[in-house]
Amino acid sequence: MLLTYQYKLNPAPEQVVTLETWGELLRRHYNYALGQRLDWLNRTRSQIDRCSLVCSPIGEIPEKVDYYTQASDLKQTKELFPEYKNIYADCQQQNLMRLDKAWKRWLVPDQNGKRGGRPRFKKRGDICSFTFPRVNSPKAGAHLVGNTLKLSKIGEIKVILHRPIPDGFEIKQATILRKADGWYVSFSLEDKTVPTALPIDEIKTATGIDVGLEKFLTTADGQSIAVPQYYRKAQTSLARQQRKLARKTKGSKNYQKQAGIVARLHLHIARQRKEFHYQVAHWLLKSYDLIIFENLNIKGLARTRLAKPILDVAWGAFLQIMQAVAVRRGKHTRGVDPRGTSINCSGCGFRVEKTLAVRVHSCSCGLVIDRDWNSALNLLNLGSVGLPIPGCGGLGDAQPVKQQVSYVNLRCYRYTACS
Repeated sequence: MLLTYQYKLNPAPEQVVTLETWGELLRRHYNYALGQRLDWLNRTRSQIDRCSLVCSPIGEIPEKVDYYTQASDLKQTKELFPEYKNIYADCQQQNLMRLDKAWKRWLVPDQNGKRGGRPRFKKRGDICSFTFPRVNSPKAGAHLVGNTLKLSKIGEIKVILHRPIPDGFEIKQATILRKADGWYVSFSLEDKTVPTALPIDEIKTATGIDVGLEKFLTTADGQSIAVPQYYRKAQTSLARQQRKLARKTKGSKNYQKQAGIVARLHLHIARQRKEFHYQVAHWLLKSYDLIIFENLNIKGLARTRLAKPILDVAWGAFLQIMQAVAVRRGKHTRGVDPRGTSINCSGCGFRVEKTLAVRVHSCSCGLVIDRDWNSALNLLNLGSVGLPIPGCGGLGDAQPVKQQVSYVNLRCYRYTACS
C-alpha cells in the first residue's frame, strides 16, 4: 500500500528561483509535446472514404507520437535549448509521463466506458510540481538525510518533519510542489504493514450513513454530525479580499500580492474541510467494522441550484477518504443504490411519499423518526443482505419512537493518526 506524507520546505531565495524556473520550462515542454500529439491527431483523423469540406492538412503527415518517441527527443531538446540541461533528466521524463496518462485517459475509455477530458495547454503557473521518481537509491536525484532533502542540481533544502517517517516505510518517490503558502514535498511511502481485512464472519458492528446538507451525515444508530459550512462562514472575508483584488491592476505587484491572499484563504478552507473529513472517517471506522454508504451521482447533483452547499460539504472527497482509512484499519465499506431509501419505511417497508421539505418520516405503522435516520436504517438493511451481522433488521417490531439525533464531538479524532 502506498501512503503520501507531505512536509513543508524552507528553500533559500536562490533555490526558489530555480524551482520556479524548472516549473516554467517543464510547462513549455509539456505544451510542445501536447502540440505534437494534437498535430498528429488532426492530420490523421480524416476518414478514408471522404475529405473534409472545411479544412484539410497539408504537408507530410508525421509519424505517430507517444511517450517513447518524445522521451528519445529529450537529447535534441537539450541541444537546441541548453537551459534544459539544468533540469534533472528524470523530472523531464516524469513530465512526459503525466502527459501520456492524460492523453490515454482521453482516448482510451476505462472499465466503465468513461473517458477523461481532452488535455489542455498549460498557462503560466499551471505546472507547479515535478517528481523525482527515485529517493535514497544510488542513482536517485533526491536523498532525505535527517531533516535535509538533497535534490540534484538544486541543493540541500530543510524539511519541517512535523511527524516522523515510520520505521519500515520505504520512500518510493518525492514530488516537489508549490502551494499558496510556500513549497512542499510529498513522499510516496510503501507501507508493507497494512493489516489484512477483517473476515466477514468476524464483523460485529455495522452502520449505514446518510449524507445530507442539513446534517453532514446520520448513522443507523441515530447519531448525527452537523455540517461545518467552512466556505459559507468564510464567504464574507473571501468576498472582501476578492473585491480588493478586482481593484488592482492585473499583472502588477499589488495584484500578485492580493491574489496570494485570496489563494491562501481558499487553501485554508480546503484544509479545514479535509481535517473534518478525516476526523469523521476515523470516528466512524473506530466505532464500526462495516460502513454502508449510498452511491450518489454527485456530479449530477452539483449541477442543480444546490451546487454551492453540495460542493462545500464535498461528499465525494469524504467517501474517498473514508474508504482509504478503512483499508488502513482493516475495516470494510460498501456502497449501495440510494433509490427509495428516504421514501421507504425502515420498519415495515411501506412507501411513504414526501418532499425534501418534510424532515420527519411518519408511517402508518406508527414509526415516527427523523427522515435521515430512516434513510440510514434502509441503507444498513440493503448493505447487510447476506452478511451474518447481528442487529441489522431495521427497527423491526420496536415501538414507534420520535427521537432527536445526537451530535457527535469529533475534536479528539485527528486525521494525522494513521492507526
